[in-house]
Amino acid sequence: MNPNIVVIGSLNMDIVINVEEMPHEGQTILGTGFSEIAGGKGANQAVAIGKLQASVGMIGKVGADSYASALLDSLKESNVDARHILTSPNRTGVALVTVNQSGKNHIVVVPGANFDLTPDDIRNQRHVIEQCEMVVLQLEVPMETVNCALQLAKEAGKTTILNPAPAKIMEEEMLKNVDILIPNEHELSEISGMEIADERSFQEAARSLLAKGVKAVLVTLGDKGCCYVDKDRFQLYPAHQVKAKDTTAAGDSFIGGFTASYVKNRDIDMAVKQAQIVAAITVTRPGAQSSLPTLEEVQRFAVDNA
Repeated sequence: MNPNIVVIGSLNMDIVINVEEMPHEGQTILGTGFSEIAGGKGANQAVAIGKLQASVGMIGKVGADSYASALLDSLKESNVDARHILTSPNRTGVALVTVNQSGKNHIVVVPGANFDLTPDDIRNQRHVIEQCEMVVLQLEVPMETVNCALQLAKEAGKTTILNPAPAKIMEEEMLKNVDILIPNEHELSEISGMEIADERSFQEAARSLLAKGVKAVLVTLGDKGCCYVDKDRFQLYPAHQVKAKDTTAAGDSFIGGFTASYVKNRDIDMAVKQAQIVAAITVTRPGAQSSLPTLEEVQRFAVDNA
């Protein structure tokens, strides 16, 4: 069977170092832990969707090394169709993640094979896009590749979801092919070129992107929740209050939770509700893909916090 959702994006091995406090410039400190955990925004979102029992496949690129094998295994173990992951002669992408005691993180990504994913690679697999319902993208692969995928998806009449991270200025030609844009507040500010200070500025920044062709904007606000804006509606949603241990995959888990629900129900409120729960569970656990919850855990949380 072909997947209902196709995620096009990055696969990284996260090299995670735990510290009590973040180091200052020029300072050497001792870490309290070290681990290698499957990550990458694209792969994280695909795994989040797969663990929620939605049909999902991924298009991306890895190197011919041991990290690639571990990343592919993580996808397959989470019910993600990995048949369309390609191999590059360059090394698999890696991310150095430093996490302090309060769960805050600093991340440096070396894209490696992710930047070898080309528009031609996407065109060669356009049948995968044509046979799905939704396409999910991020910006950890080349912009021309993202643009190509968005164009092919819209030509085929698919729903497109773009997580503009890391934030980059995008042309209107790209934005007009985005159905739902899901940035955090910092990404929204950078993409719109507007300062975000309050509810009014959220709306103004989001609506400036609607004017450029985006159909809807869903902004994640960390422990403040999220807000949804389209041409007819502005809605704030509060977050579940939990004690965060590691926020590494918070945004990716939210997007995975949202997409897994939205593909089934096409209901924004239901999708946001699930996304909020998935993110709340994720930040209470260490790591990226290792922290993502199953559907059963999400359902249990919903009952316990009703």
